[in-house]
Amino acid sequence: MHSLVFKPHPDLLVGLEAADDAGVFRLTPELALIQTVDFFTPIVNDPYRYGQIAAANALSDVYAMGGRPLTAMNIACFPLQTTPAEVLKEILRGGMDKVHEAGALLVGGHSVEDPELKYGLAVTGIVHPEKILTKGGAKKGDLLVLTKPLGTGIIATALKGRLASREAEEAAIKVMSELNRAAAEALEGLEVHALTDITGFGLLGHGLEMAQAGKAELTIYASRVPVLPWAREYAGMGLVPGGSHANRRFCEKHLEIDPKVGQVEVDLLSDAQTSGGLFIAIAPQQGEQLVARLLDKGVKDAAIIGEVTDVGIGKIKVKP
Repeated sequence: MHSLVFKPHPDLLVGLEAADDAGVFRLTPELALIQTVDFFTPIVNDPYRYGQIAAANALSDVYAMGGRPLTAMNIACFPLQTTPAEVLKEILRGGMDKVHEAGALLVGGHSVEDPELKYGLAVTGIVHPEKILTKGGAKKGDLLVLTKPLGTGIIATALKGRLASREAEEAAIKVMSELNRAAAEALEGLEVHALTDITGFGLLGHGLEMAQAGKAELTIYASRVPVLPWAREYAGMGLVPGGSHANRRFCEKHLEIDPKVGQVEVDLLSDAQTSGGLFIAIAPQQGEQLVARLLDKGVKDAAIIGEVTDVGIGKIKVKP
């Protein structure tokens, strides 16, 4: 990607060079388009719920830019020779229901026959050009708010090993299939300086992206980070996905971990998430107000987990 030359345009407000959650193109002084795409292989056995999770994950990038989804198109790769067509129908139904829950419209899509099943969405959203929220912009003193608990990657690994309880599976599915719509709506009118969503790079990976984009030092307090029940237990058993280890290695040179923070906590902070929560840098005087709004909207795990402690360098400190 770094060898490619990207064509600039005065109306391309967020493009590939920014490495943000979605692209943004200005249509008028009051309207810009947000465009994003995401798809992946199944992480749960139920096809309907897989469709819901994949759709929620794709829609999330629009919320992470401060916008609202408008339309979506299916992307489906399906092994017709080995899997009943009814499975595809259920996946698409799950995705469509989640698109409708987001207040958007499903307008088409494309499918191909493929030996490996994959599903997701290409999503178009809208935002006012002056209200775009990006990963950059965190200011010293900002509070850091996370809206969903961590641990879905660890629980998914336990599921593959048939070691996860039914309760743990249900808790993870509920988190992954939940839209970030209510969390995004809670930001309206508040002084939000930076925003992203937590997905495959984990909290540390996406937090580092925010820190580097804003040339800021983030301090995260491990004890304040919401974690799914059972995830800490499974992490202690070594049920940590390979992607989580890769996330830790990716961050190492820009990461300072207090010796009092245990390995399990670091594994949780590195855990690769699917359809995770929003990670928000907000003016310090509005942090508690935001959490109260989130709780009122049913975002029950929302918490202030840290602060922006310095500027000028992109790094993360992890404290107990």
